[in-house]
Amino acid sequence: MIKVGLNLGNSKLSCIVTDYKNSDNIKILSVLNYPSNLIKKNIIINYEKLLNEVKNLIIESEKQSQTKINSININISTVDSLSKYYQSEIFISDQQITDLHLKKAINQSEYFGENENNYELINDIIAYDLDKKIIHTDPIGNYANKIKLYFYKLLIDKKYLKNIFNLADDLKLNIDNLIPSPLSSALSTLSKDEKNLGTICIDLGHSTTSTAIIENNKFIFGDSFLVGSSNVTNDIARGVSTTLSSAERLKTLYGSIISSPSDEHEIIEIPFISGENDKFTQINRSTINSIIKPRVEETLEIIWQNIKQNNLHNKKIKNVVITGGGSQLEGIEEYARMIFSSNVRIGKPLEFLNLKDNFYNPSYSDIIGTIFFEKDEFSIGFMQKQSKNIKKPSFSGFFSWLDQYI
Repeated sequence: MIKVGLNLGNSKLSCIVTDYKNSDNIKILSVLNYPSNLIKKNIIINYEKLLNEVKNLIIESEKQSQTKINSININISTVDSLSKYYQSEIFISDQQITDLHLKKAINQSEYFGENENNYELINDIIAYDLDKKIIHTDPIGNYANKIKLYFYKLLIDKKYLKNIFNLADDLKLNIDNLIPSPLSSALSTLSKDEKNLGTICIDLGHSTTSTAIIENNKFIFGDSFLVGSSNVTNDIARGVSTTLSSAERLKTLYGSIISSPSDEHEIIEIPFISGENDKFTQINRSTINSIIKPRVEETLEIIWQNIKQNNLHNKKIKNVVITGGGSQLEGIEEYARMIFSSNVRIGKPLEFLNLKDNFYNPSYSDIIGTIFFEKDEFSIGFMQKQSKNIKKPSFSGFFSWLDQYI
């Protein structure tokens, strides 16, 4: 089948089209990436212009892939999202566990709780406790006196989502799945063992930094905040009074988090901020790195504090994968090892996809991950209302379920 992913970022619009047979048999038909500045902080600056840009992206993707695009998986930003953990338990007097027991526990939990302002991107069971024995797979068929279910819910602002639905409607596209962007980055970069044993996936993007934690093949945390590699560029431009284009070049060619004694003696010529062709000054490499390091340190510390606030540091996850454009900054692996006291590697899209060299790059992890998302892996299968496409947030599934089981 044809599977299409769309990413609407703060600095770029991306689309991937694939011939998808299963997760191990995927043929890439096209990958397109256009720069865009029409979304800032999850706010659309100019709706009509954005609509035209996305329309042109879809048309060009259809031409390159020689397919008609009717439906899409779409990445959803988790900036200002809310992670919520809750639980439910029932006593069954040493009976054999059935799906009705699980549905009873779900029904008396917050699973169906309505929220006027937020939409549930993820609402899943992440663990089961059978008489104080934790398992992460379906417990049906086992015997227990007490069952406790642990849930994870990821909520986003409905106003932001309405803009996404309006775009899809105007483009006459059906939405197959809404995917938390941090999860997409993790799906395209983590190995099976990393998803099973537990890994923190950090995507250092242009305008945002996102975090996904996957353990026991469960998505247990997702978050994003508005600090990215563009902030590093701005810091350099202000710090040495040069143009933004020059600051980007300095970051890419000379930037590093780990300093060396030779940095003091490496002299670099840069243009003045006025941009006049014949006006230059000189700085050393150490000056650039002294600007970059505090910003990167702050970013990684924010991630660690967010993890601690959700009590996930107690899991002592010892694997960190860093992806996104910012992951290409020299020395970031070594520095992240110190912050997280973990094994750290740079994450690129999985090799078996046979991507062209320019797309086998951490910057494309988020868009490529959209094709790996399978809703059944991140939701409670027997609780899902059978419907082909997402149209709009709805609580109809709740009432139809009540009619059937209560």
